[in-house]
Amino acid sequence: MFILPAIDIRGGKCVRLFKGNFSKETVFSDHPVEMAKKWVGMGAGYLHLVDLDGALAGTSKNLQVIKQIVDAVDIPVELGGGIRTIKNIETLLDIGLDRVILGSAAVHDPKLVEEACRLFEDRIVVGIDAKDGIVAVEGWEVSGNVHAEELAKKMASAGVKKIIYTDISRDGTLLGINVKATASLAKNSGTQVIASGGLSSLDEIRELKQHEDDGIIGVIAGKAIYTGALDLGEAIKIAEGE
Repeated sequence: MFILPAIDIRGGKCVRLFKGNFSKETVFSDHPVEMAKKWVGMGAGYLHLVDLDGALAGTSKNLQVIKQIVDAVDIPVELGGGIRTIKNIETLLDIGLDRVILGSAAVHDPKLVEEACRLFEDRIVVGIDAKDGIVAVEGWEVSGNVHAEELAKKMASAGVKKIIYTDISRDGTLLGINVKATASLAKNSGTQVIASGGLSSLDEIRELKQHEDDGIIGVIAGKAIYTGALDLGEAIKIAEGE
């Protein structure tokens, strides 16, 4: 299992939202590139980027800083947020991203997901973000009217190999990962799942690691590492079984 430090970008800055609420934003750095270098320096083997402006606009908005991050680090980088066309996917992969995350498109345009998986294979990841088990889309502002596990099964049938599952009610709260729901989604969909939303302690990483056989392969670390509530180096050691 591995840890993915999150870098959420809004207006070119590194921010965190509380429960996905755009009006409850904390700016942690004016320099996302330096933040990326910091996490790599602490041992991160993969970075998780979110283009928050893109999530609301429906198309990538922070390409310049995203490209700067990709060029500045020597580890793989993934990106989600407003990616809804094959052309947009191609543009992002061409600037050096390892994989892209489709979110709202999984609900609104499953054919796009299927086509993307055919063209780009495991460089396509689907992000399933849910409130009380129901998928939310459009930057988490709108209900997708579908249950998370139901969508995960559909995405697996479309060729998706990896899913990022976020419990929005916990995201940015430090209330703890919803391990039970994440493990259930992984087991019932047959996909590899990266947990997200509310990570707050090393014990949660140990608990997630117990579900590796169910398909949990990683966890995204956001607010916990920015506030110092969680030591990234220690988290990586536990996740990797050292």
